[in-house]
Amino acid sequence: MIREIVKDVVFLSLPAEKATKKDIQIAVDLMDTIRSHAEECVGMAANMIGFSKEIIVINAHGDYVIMFNPVIKTQDGAYEAEEGCLSLEGVRKCKRFKKIEVEYYDLNWKKQVKKFSGFTAQIIQHEADHLKGILI
Repeated sequence: MIREIVKDVVFLSLPAEKATKKDIQIAVDLMDTIRSHAEECVGMAANMIGFSKEIIVINAHGDYVIMFNPVIKTQDGAYEAEEGCLSLEGVRKCKRFKKIEVEYYDLNWKKQVKKFSGFTAQIIQHEADHLKGILI
């Protein structure tokens, strides 16, 4: 189901709760919603559609990846970026890393540990910040 984008900064500033297997429908709704915004959005966190759960979806070069309870384990190559967000107006400066390693559970609830770099790594960092209540 396509959900409305949350713009309430108070809600978005709250840290999310760990996701469980019971939250798979939230991930499906998140996937539907990001696809409906494909022109202007490459990543989305569950709190952006009203659910305070640790779930993100990213568009990695046309492949959508769902991550439950993502944790950035390593990061390398700090740089300054400018980012926008569907939940916020304008763009803001932020610190990102060129390379990261992320541990997460996939849609089949299998633990994954993967390395990402470049723009895909930047997207993951932005969405992981959402889960901590950090807004750019």
